[in-house]
Amino acid sequence: MIDGRRFDWRASARRVRDSTAGGTVGGAPVTYGLIALCCAVFLISPLSGFGGASYGSQDALLAAQAGYFERWGVIPAELWEGSARALLTPFTALFVHGSWLHLLGNLLFLYVFGAMAEERMGRVQFALFYVGCGYLALVCYAAVHADSEQTLVGASGAISAVLGAFLYLFPKARVTSLFPFLFFLPLRFPAWIVLVFWFGLQWAAAQAADAGPGVAYLAHVAGFAAGFLYAWGRYGRRTRVKVPATATEGDRQP
Repeated sequence: MIDGRRFDWRASARRVRDSTAGGTVGGAPVTYGLIALCCAVFLISPLSGFGGASYGSQDALLAAQAGYFERWGVIPAELWEGSARALLTPFTALFVHGSWLHLLGNLLFLYVFGAMAEERMGRVQFALFYVGCGYLALVCYAAVHADSEQTLVGASGAISAVLGAFLYLFPKARVTSLFPFLFFLPLRFPAWIVLVFWFGLQWAAAQAADAGPGVAYLAHVAGFAAGFLYAWGRYGRRTRVKVPATATEGDRQP
């Protein structure tokens, strides 16, 4: 849960960056830019609910939404045909969301965890990391469900990669989370507990999921693993935070 009265994520990022890398701090423009871009793409799409009357009927609106998904989303069965358009869809799909809940859930996690990851990696490297891992996560899902004609959209794979990198870089950061089985009480835990628990849920859900409509849990798992392995391979033990760091506070799942 984000609580501005108790926490300033910029101050936290400065403390972490200054104590480990000695560099200057310039905020998190890439994180904010990604959030703004996803919001803008959603608002101008036929999925937002704005301008629905211009389609004339509910059937026309549904047809426009289906066409929008097919144009910008990943269709696994088409991806492996090798056309240039299909190969671009794992990139374009990162900025397309199916509903307000889908959009806001993803962007909440990007806001919570993206700023500190960007501070550690640097702007350009974080942008390339986000897009590259997000692309890879969607391709991994498409490879496992190669015959599926269901459209896959959303930034969940890329944001899962951010969570994986955050787990490696800031394992002792503390986050506030709400757990249903604990009556939604806001409790603070080290990031490694929250994120390992989240990954376990995604893994279990991926084992039970099929290729039909729903949440692409396998893309979450692939993105998280890619992000963690990238941070481990790129930074090793040199730049890992060794002292407890305060992180932005987040809840729910992407």
